[in-house]
Amino acid sequence: MMSYSNLIKYIFFFTLSFFFISCSGPEKLDLSNIESEVITFYENETEENNFPSMMISTNGQQIVDEPKINANLAVIENKNETNYKIGIEIRGSSSQMFPKKSYGFETRSSDWSEDIDVSLGGFPEEEDWILYGPYSDKSLIRNKLTFDLSNIIGYKASNVKFYNLYINNDYKGLYVLMEKIKRDENRVNIAKLEDDNVEGGYIIKIDKPTSDGGSCNTCYEDSFSFRSTYDENGYLSDDSPIYFIYHYPKPEEIFNNQKDHISSIINQFETVLASDNFDNADTGYQSLIDIDSFIDFFIINEITKNIDGYRLSTYINVDIDQKIKMGPIWDFNLAFGNADYCDAANTQGWLYNFNSICPGDIWQVPFWWRRLMESVYFKQRLKDKWQLYRSTKLSNVAIDSQIDSYVEYLNSNKAISQNFYKWPILGQYVWPNYFIGATHDSEIDFLKGWISQRLNWMDGQINNF
Repeated sequence: MMSYSNLIKYIFFFTLSFFFISCSGPEKLDLSNIESEVITFYENETEENNFPSMMISTNGQQIVDEPKINANLAVIENKNETNYKIGIEIRGSSSQMFPKKSYGFETRSSDWSEDIDVSLGGFPEEEDWILYGPYSDKSLIRNKLTFDLSNIIGYKASNVKFYNLYINNDYKGLYVLMEKIKRDENRVNIAKLEDDNVEGGYIIKIDKPTSDGGSCNTCYEDSFSFRSTYDENGYLSDDSPIYFIYHYPKPEEIFNNQKDHISSIINQFETVLASDNFDNADTGYQSLIDIDSFIDFFIINEITKNIDGYRLSTYINVDIDQKIKMGPIWDFNLAFGNADYCDAANTQGWLYNFNSICPGDIWQVPFWWRRLMESVYFKQRLKDKWQLYRSTKLSNVAIDSQIDSYVEYLNSNKAISQNFYKWPILGQYVWPNYFIGATHDSEIDFLKGWISQRLNWMDGQINNF
């Protein structure tokens, strides 16, 4: 039973929240921080409902960041329980500082001796999975929204699905099951490389040059990555800040001739792009890339203004035809205005110009995008696709409807209340929040208003190409 004093507080803060929400629409969004106390009203985070859940038992072991430990997984959906053996570890880089961890896991055989493919969440069978725990993203939906929008426009991204997570009977919050980026006909559909044969598919990643995925700018090793021969401005350089990490084949599995092959493809593209005749229809960049993938990648990263876009967690794949394709997309928890540095929250300005906004940042955007935006052909193709998407799948109404469907679904299953009962961070700064809402509703209002302003700005820019 709520006490009389708490009831008075409830009425006061509900009225205050309503005032902030009702007095600002999408076109008049105030991007100022809202700092106020948050009161949690949901007090039974384990109340039974039909929301999909994952329950992990570690048999007394602690989950660490490598190696994976053996554990049991029960997946409960529609009151049906399916049990699996898994190997699980903590994953992530900067996100590991948060108390709500994200996890990577493999599904394994009954004695944990080998990895096996299974279908989780209704997704195609595989062995590698991720449980992403939104924490600094207090909307809880930024990653799922972006991945779903990408799939909606036909630009293949990982499938994603909401789950409640319990570890050793301790509720951990709302999580998103994600397919890990892998070479697979249902994920990144490129040809398999056989032994040391160079003819096949490759996946590389622009990221921090560390073998363990951590943060280090002095531990470059050519055993797991190679360096661009061009700096962020498009000049030949022996100490470029752009690194390409081997993803498929894995660093410990790739042969030296395969390293040479994939690096030569990237180097050829960069050399052509840096040349005076880069825009030539026959001999320029157009013959070397899958231009639709570049444009879709550009659109998704610019709509979201993903502060890590182009320069970190940026995947590239090359199939047997040797054309470079951007993607799949990855990591949007700091997107949609959810970062307080490098102009990330400003709904105006091109993200690909990051280097001029944050020239002192270690991790810079390759010169590719500035150069491509000097191409009349690229900009016309971009304009055509943008106008098509904006009239249908990426209209303001379509995106708002997508967001509303998540919120309605999560609220109807008390998943939002449960999550913030476990992690009472509403109204508090969590790195690197720009906006601090007192309620989840205000976080959603900010998100929707930010997107509306961003889309309007991009309309004005692209439609005038």
